[in-house]
Amino acid sequence: MDTNTPNVDDQDIPQLRFLRVLVSVLAGVMIVGLLVLIVLIVIRFREDPVSTVFPDLPAAITLPEGVEVQAVTAGKGWYMIVTETGRALVYRPDGTEVSDTQLVLPD
Repeated sequence: MDTNTPNVDDQDIPQLRFLRVLVSVLAGVMIVGLLVLIVLIVIRFREDPVSTVFPDLPAAITLPEGVEVQAVTAGKGWYMIVTETGRALVYRPDGTEVSDTQLVLPD
């Protein structure tokens, strides 16, 4: 028989009982937190996304000869096309050109 081990019948050491309760409470809080996150994600994805509304593009825009498009952006009542040479071409929704500006692009 080992004489170094304390003889504990069916009673828990008070610190061990406290540790068991603490671990159980932590597990419960983590489960509730995970459920809250799942519910919030589901609610967010069920909403009607506003950011995916695209403006109406004109049927055709006539670009100058030899222009290659690098980027296109749109705002309320205008469209801008950035070319490979760094020109910013701004158009109205009906397709008419408003301005042609040379941009300084980084290398």
